[in-house]
Amino acid sequence: MSKLLLTYYGDDFTGSTDVLEALTLAGVRTVLFLTPPTPDLLHERFADLQAFGIAGMSRSWTPAQMDQRLPPIYAQLRATGAPLIHYKVCSTFDSSPSIGSIGRALDLGATACDTPLVPLLVGAPPLRRYTLFGNLFATVGSETYRLDRHPTMAHHPVTPMGESDLRRHLAQQTQKPSALFDILHLGGSDGEVDQRFAQLREQGAAVVLFDVLEESHLATIGRLIWQMRGDQPLFVVGSSGVEYALTAYWRASGGLPPLTPPAPAAAADKIIVVSGSCSPETEQQIRRAAATGFAVIALDTPRLVDPATADAAADAAIRLAASALAAGRSVVLHTSLGPHDPQIAATRAQLAMLGLPSEQMADFIGTQLGRILAAVVRQYGVRRVVVAGGDTSGHVTSTLGIYALDMLTPIAPGSPLCRGYAADPAIDGIEIALKGGQVGKVDYFAHVRQGSNSR
Repeated sequence: MSKLLLTYYGDDFTGSTDVLEALTLAGVRTVLFLTPPTPDLLHERFADLQAFGIAGMSRSWTPAQMDQRLPPIYAQLRATGAPLIHYKVCSTFDSSPSIGSIGRALDLGATACDTPLVPLLVGAPPLRRYTLFGNLFATVGSETYRLDRHPTMAHHPVTPMGESDLRRHLAQQTQKPSALFDILHLGGSDGEVDQRFAQLREQGAAVVLFDVLEESHLATIGRLIWQMRGDQPLFVVGSSGVEYALTAYWRASGGLPPLTPPAPAAAADKIIVVSGSCSPETEQQIRRAAATGFAVIALDTPRLVDPATADAAADAAIRLAASALAAGRSVVLHTSLGPHDPQIAATRAQLAMLGLPSEQMADFIGTQLGRILAAVVRQYGVRRVVVAGGDTSGHVTSTLGIYALDMLTPIAPGSPLCRGYAADPAIDGIEIALKGGQVGKVDYFAHVRQGSNSR
């Protein structure tokens, strides 16, 4: 495994495909595993890898769950001999002290890799995410918002972002002191940048956050991170900005082949979309799909989360999807249309009546969506699908029995069309796009059907 350049663990499934895309487009042979791969699998089926990732769900874990589950994963990644181990987080830094704590994941990773100074890079200009003087900004449409004023993230139902200064936000999750390598430090010659960085390292911080505003900054940051490697693997935290930075530096220094634009995929006759996302962006995409001929089916989520009625509700959805497919239409099955859909409150009320915590709603619904999609794919031979929603993607791919993905072609930044590997011949080779709630233009689903890039 000595030819590995890096390994990574993604804190959700859709974010994990974001890194897969960044590396693949740069010419780095990469596969994303949905469960930790065995050494035999790596050596026998994927011996040509230069990087690989493990898609996880730690964005929805408590710190206690992280304490139990992350150290074995870090140990496995370290055992590969890769010089860099990346804990991949969402580019909107979704986290809190009690759920998806990036600080706890950072503490555990720094210990596992003996990394005294952890690089933290969250901004990713290709995704229109920027860090400026420590504050995170994200663009929606034509407007860029500070994260604590972001129309979605400021009001996130689980991890609302009330602080855009990432050092302050992180300080609620870890006691490690952090320093900032700001936008002004990135200017000048390599020697001047190196001198400033050396001075920062002497200050004794345990985390260094990098500003990034323009794509031209990426190669400089990538060089600084890559040069931090030592005898032990370097542990890094951040978005796919980490990979964009590293590949920019590797290419600038002659370590990567010339870029070859990926070919588009052939158009599909029909696709199936299953959505557990409640984001406004996904709502707009579903409405556009309906307006352009997709059969849009609203799932009866209160019945899906009730064990007494779940099977009947799932079977009803399968029949509706089958009828639409038989008529030659693509299908969208969704749990809600946006964050204010009354189905959300009704489902929580049903869970409360059953005496079940509302936090389990995503688990119940994601599993049922996986069951519905698996049944339709196996019975009707659909070979291209979309899953919308980070947690939903984890449950659905697990139910389908997919154990690895590689990228076929880009569709929207962070949500490429991939090929799935599975033991089941009916699933093996399926083309699948995992879409985060805020990702993609309004016609994203049509572009997946066409196999074309919507950027």
